[in-house]
Amino acid sequence: MLKSVRKQVLDQVWHQVWHQVRDQVRNQVWDQVLDQVDDQVWDQVFDQVWDQVGRQVRDQVNAEIS
Repeated sequence: MLKSVRKQVLDQVWHQVWHQVRDQVRNQVWDQVLDQVDDQVWDQVFDQVWDQVGRQVRDQVNAEIS
């Protein structure tokens, strides 16, 4: 009986600790990945849009001046 209770308590503690650690690690890694992807995608999109819009504005200004 005592072995059974001890095993049950150990299983419950292990289960709780495992889930807490897993959730913390998963959240930290997920946040880091999202931050990296967000930074990279934002930089790429911003650069592409800025280049395109800048080119169009320069072309329009040049057309108006010429």
